[in-house]
Amino acid sequence: MLKKSWLILLLGIIFISWNAYAQHDNLHRRSSVYEAPKDPLVIQKLDKWQDLKFGMIIHWGVYAVPGMIESWALCSEDWINRDSTITYNDFKKWYWGLADEFNPVNFDPDQWADAADAAGMKYLVFTTKHHDGFNMFDTQQTDYKITAGPFKNHPKSNVAKYVFEAFRKKDFMIGAYFSKPDWHSQYYWWSKYATADRNNNYDIRKNPWRWNKYKEFTYSQIGELMHDYGDIDILWLDGGWVRPLETVNEEVLSWGARIPEWSQDIDMPKIAKMAREAQPGILMVDRTVHGPYENYQTPEQSVPAEQLDVPWESCMTLGHSWGYHPRQNYKSVNKVVHTLVEVVAKGGSLLLGVGPKPDGTLPDEDVKRLKGIGDWLEVNGEAIYDTRTVNYYKENNIYFTQDKKGKTFAILLVEENMEIPNTVSWSTQQSVKGKSVRLLDGNKKLEVNKGGGEIVVTIPEKIRKEIKQKEAIVFAFENE
Repeated sequence: MLKKSWLILLLGIIFISWNAYAQHDNLHRRSSVYEAPKDPLVIQKLDKWQDLKFGMIIHWGVYAVPGMIESWALCSEDWINRDSTITYNDFKKWYWGLADEFNPVNFDPDQWADAADAAGMKYLVFTTKHHDGFNMFDTQQTDYKITAGPFKNHPKSNVAKYVFEAFRKKDFMIGAYFSKPDWHSQYYWWSKYATADRNNNYDIRKNPWRWNKYKEFTYSQIGELMHDYGDIDILWLDGGWVRPLETVNEEVLSWGARIPEWSQDIDMPKIAKMAREAQPGILMVDRTVHGPYENYQTPEQSVPAEQLDVPWESCMTLGHSWGYHPRQNYKSVNKVVHTLVEVVAKGGSLLLGVGPKPDGTLPDEDVKRLKGIGDWLEVNGEAIYDTRTVNYYKENNIYFTQDKKGKTFAILLVEENMEIPNTVSWSTQQSVKGKSVRLLDGNKKLEVNKGGGEIVVTIPEKIRKEIKQKEAIVFAFENE
């Protein structure tokens, strides 16, 4: 086998291409059909979730040790590039063996929660298990878990428990990410056969006992999360190819992955019934599998072109990678603020991804950029939180939102290094009652002129110089 240090270096070199393909592969994954929930408790929680608008998704697992793409390097598909001098079996042994090195002795979930709170985030989704099957909680169904390795004697070794607790103290809604496929399980990837792609690697029709064991395994793991980890608001299920065969549609076929001839059905009605008995009103997010268990939709690394009339969130990364990478290509604070504004104006929420380091702390640059986003929201959050859409939601670089009492907000996106204009105008399709609007930054009243089908707001030079959060300028007003 190749020396581990050389292999890690190699992985670092090819990581960017892997991750670019992974992100491309996951673009625009959103079901075209939406079925609204009927359970009053689910409806109530969904409405509360739609008020929050901004959340954090945390990818953390053995892939943090070398700082590489999460799980996907294990999968033999055309878009994955591994060095041809490394045998696939040797690679898998090395990857599985990262569990013996993963020892996050500085694990600090309170730092994560503080950073999310400073960013103005309001809900959490934490990866309890990704596709590689490594569990970040003390499951009793397998020994491939954080509590069985070198971290097992740490007082916070049951990582998910302490992550959830830290964010609950900040009054966050709590979401548990769980991968429906498990590439480490012999009931999903059976070592009798090669592992050709993301799907299970044996014919379920010929091996019903083995698939039934996988269904029991999955049910039991989700049951542990639902019963042993406090209040959970969201069960965020990834791996949309694990689904009943009859639900495979044109959208699924567009992913380009092989579709087996058998059904990878894990009995979602049974899982949902158990989850909602343990956690009344919990939101089920069976990603891309439209129907009663996809309470909101989750386009990935993209924002829909137009406003949507169903509950949804864009899940996107702060950098280029979901998990930790030592040379992360970060989005600017300006870019994230603009994305958040666009998402909210189109009716969605933004779930922003970060990856803690292998020692258990968030990178300083993540913390710094999150704080910059939060500084903007501290001044302008009134136009984001607790808002809903308006029909006329965009004009040029201005987006419009409205709170539940009818107050409207015009949000001017300001590009980096761009001067704040002395006048801002939009059409009377968003009319203003009276002769003034309120600038949220500084709480200043500004004069409005109306004529020629336009609303024109004047920002005096003195006030322009006093604006602190220049990423986007927000005006509040009553609509005529």
